Amino acid sequence: MRPLLKLNPYFAKYKWHMLLGMVFITLSNLFAVYAPQVVREAIDLITAGFRQMELPADQRTLAVPEMLQRWVGWTGLDLAGRTAALGDGGEIASTVVWLAAVLAILYLAFALLKGFFMFLMRQTIIVVSRLIEYDLKNDVFDHYQRLDRAFYKRNSTGDLMNRISEDVGKVRMYLGPAVMYTINLVVLFVMCIGFMLHVNTELTLWTLAPLPLMSIAIYYVSDIINKRSTAVQQQQSRLSTLAQESFSGIRVLKTYAKEPMAVGRFREAAEDYRNRSLEQAKVDSLFMPAIMLLIGLSTVLTILIGGLKLINGDPTVSVGNIAEFVIYVNMLTWPFASIGWVTSLIQQASASMVRIDEFMSTEPAIADAADELKEISGAITFHEVSFVYPDTGIKALDRVSFHVPAGGTLAVVGHTGSGKSTLVDLIGRLYDPTEGEVRIDDVDLRQVRLDRLRNHLGTVPQDVFLFSDSIRSNIAFRLEPGRDNEERVVQAARAAQVHEDIMGFPKGYDTVLGERGITLSGGQKQRVSIARAIIARPRILLFDDALSAVDTATEEAILRELRSVMKGRTTVIISHRISAVRDADQILVLAHGHVAERGTHSELVALGGLYNQLHEEQLLEEAAG
Repeated sequence: MRPLLKLNPYFAKYKWHMLLGMVFITLSNLFAVYAPQVVREAIDLITAGFRQMELPADQRTLAVPEMLQRWVGWTGLDLAGRTAALGDGGEIASTVVWLAAVLAILYLAFALLKGFFMFLMRQTIIVVSRLIEYDLKNDVFDHYQRLDRAFYKRNSTGDLMNRISEDVGKVRMYLGPAVMYTINLVVLFVMCIGFMLHVNTELTLWTLAPLPLMSIAIYYVSDIINKRSTAVQQQQSRLSTLAQESFSGIRVLKTYAKEPMAVGRFREAAEDYRNRSLEQAKVDSLFMPAIMLLIGLSTVLTILIGGLKLINGDPTVSVGNIAEFVIYVNMLTWPFASIGWVTSLIQQASASMVRIDEFMSTEPAIADAADELKEISGAITFHEVSFVYPDTGIKALDRVSFHVPAGGTLAVVGHTGSGKSTLVDLIGRLYDPTEGEVRIDDVDLRQVRLDRLRNHLGTVPQDVFLFSDSIRSNIAFRLEPGRDNEERVVQAARAAQVHEDIMGFPKGYDTVLGERGITLSGGQKQRVSIARAIIARPRILLFDDALSAVDTATEEAILRELRSVMKGRTTVIISHRISAVRDADQILVLAHGHVAERGTHSELVALGGLYNQLHEEQLLEEAAG
């Protein structure tokens, strides 16, 4: 139960709902435990009637059942007058039938009241479980949004999804049914035992004799259920991950005709999940019958001991008492039988809550600190910056230093793996440098509020991601609702040289994209991403190989349009094409994480080093093409 204690704040939020639900549980069970007394009165009444019929008419007497005196007397019915007529030779059979009919009506009234309050009970406690589930899912999702990029590299999408869906669903089963049935069991047990002790203490003790065995069984089985529930949930995450990866990479699977391999891998994981689930089901299937057996033993003991007492003439026991106790035991059958099910729910919820809390207790490595920069002009400074990826230990940057004034343009070139994209990640503070400082307007990035920084960045990543929404919504993703949004969307699309492509679609800007923008070509996706980056008119533009999927002519057209957008804005362009960076104010050439060369295009060509080598290679490729 310890992991589930973390849910107490949610219970506190809905404490009045829970208290009201407990009141309804109490009222429902109150009317439920009175019903066996009605049966006892009816059986004893009929038994007494048969005995009285054996006596002469002038000696017959029939007492009004105690329950009728309490519950029906207030209605004004002359029950005493009805039975007094028996002394004058009245028909006892008709009187017994009449009183039994009144008891039957009373029994029905109790049943209706029990059902009514049971309905209200479920409408409060089960509803609370749904409300807490809603809050918990929102809290988990909100926490996911605050976690850093390294967290998402360490954990699979399928596992993240499983914890916010399957695991939260398991927790909800504890919040609703498990809590409701547990409270119901406690209340019903206390009431039933109280009424039974009031009727006959010795018979009650015999009836409860098997319960210690039940407690021992629950104690030893709970740990087994917990371990097997954890194993099932872990394998469920594995299944979700495999499915998600297969669906996202379906194009690769089909390209290499590896569908049978994916099916086989999923089938193997599904078999493991099936085996683990069956192992858990075996425990559940043995546990429930064992509980039922112990309850049945209580029923046998009630009839045996009660019958012996009745045969021996014990005045404290009647036929009605035995029937009453049997009903009480059977009333406890489902609540006690549900202990196995509830125990399984609690153990599964506990295992799921451990998994949820594992992520909820993870603090983001990138977090807000002080906010020392109120306005962003856009000057970028790297001072002796080194960076080592925490998971792989790869040193991506080694003592890199440069300065880009506000409104200036920096270009970065270099071979694959030289650390170009890491520069963009550090400027956007997706990571913090291992050594050195990254500064914006001479303020350390760690002293700038994250939302303020990123609201002033327009980033086009190397791996473009578009949402399964309309093209219009993807371009306007960063904008708040406004009357000029349509005009700004078209303007941004024109600047990114994608407007004509969009208008070529039957639905134009209303065209809904497939998952990850699969409807568009690689070049179209890049250009839509550029439009999304520039539409908010950010102070800093970051292009991470943003034109790699377009041809040279389109690249030149995009750069020509972007020059007006880039004017007055700090721009960092990362590219493997010299044509994309030649007009930059400053060009850095990275090699193995450090700055190998720096200068303008003409200076670097004249230097005759690595940059010039790249330049000549691309000139030869263009000539050959």
